[in-house]
Amino acid sequence: MTRRNPKNFAQKRLKRPARDAYSTRRVEFPSPHDADPDDRDLVVGTLYLPDRPKKPPLIVMAPGLGMWRTFGYPAYAERFAKAGYAVLLFDYRHHNESEGAPRSLIDATKQQQDYEAAIKAVKRLHEVDGNRVVLWGFSLSGGHVLATAADRYDVSAVIATCPFTDGRSVIKSNIKRPKYLLGSIGRGIRDRLGSFVGFGRTVPIVGDPGSGAVVDTPGARREFLDLVDRESNWNNKTPARLFLWIARYRPIIQASNIRAPTLLIGGTEDEITPVDNVAAAANAIENSTFVRFPGTHFSIFAEDFEQTIGHQLTFLMDVFSDDRSTG
Repeated sequence: MTRRNPKNFAQKRLKRPARDAYSTRRVEFPSPHDADPDDRDLVVGTLYLPDRPKKPPLIVMAPGLGMWRTFGYPAYAERFAKAGYAVLLFDYRHHNESEGAPRSLIDATKQQQDYEAAIKAVKRLHEVDGNRVVLWGFSLSGGHVLATAADRYDVSAVIATCPFTDGRSVIKSNIKRPKYLLGSIGRGIRDRLGSFVGFGRTVPIVGDPGSGAVVDTPGARREFLDLVDRESNWNNKTPARLFLWIARYRPIIQASNIRAPTLLIGGTEDEITPVDNVAAAANAIENSTFVRFPGTHFSIFAEDFEQTIGHQLTFLMDVFSDDRSTG
């Protein structure tokens, strides 16, 4: 079968598995609101099912900061499915096809709730083994899977690629940029206050240095935008209230509570989630494997894809080594 062409620039040269190795279908599941648990938004995702084994382990995946599930993540889901793992790849509330207003909102608490809702949903799927669930995350969602796994006993393994582990690093990295730091807090406050009267404020998710974007490290804008699905209507903006919580978000504090085998991967050229922060999280987890690779934050989707997916498949093979039916 002919290899399919990816829909983004960054992955043009990646080898993709033939579609007869797996099937896909759209799935929807509810995620509750804090104020009223009976009021729920629908979360939309894609379920990848391998042609074997009959009851495969399942990997729950969600995108990084402001990204959609179509932005490079299918390449990972397809390779996992080819190797015999089912995958649920979903978009958070407020993003892409999932429900929720305002659009493009990035909220760590809500996104962790969506992971919890996804785990609950997959345990009801008859095609997969709901007792063997792996949490997978990248960047901000890498932090989410660490925080989520720390509070659960039913997670078989965790894979965190270039994870956001400690919001204090945001303050430290920006302490020499007081104008940006104070401006970000000001925009966050104006967005929060304005949202109560219908006049919220947005900021770019990714931009060039000096743009005021959430991520403005050199080269990040180009690498990020190269992953955007050419057919999507994604907008490079998010409500600025993100700046009010990002420095207080510290998954590393919970890392020592993780009991499941955990693979952490960090890039030595990553200026967004520094590799030393990833290493510190690995040191805090008793049963962890840490892989350092010479790449940038987004290179795991492009030139470092094969190396990164190789480490992950090896890790999963070790975790499920007693299951001879999974390849």
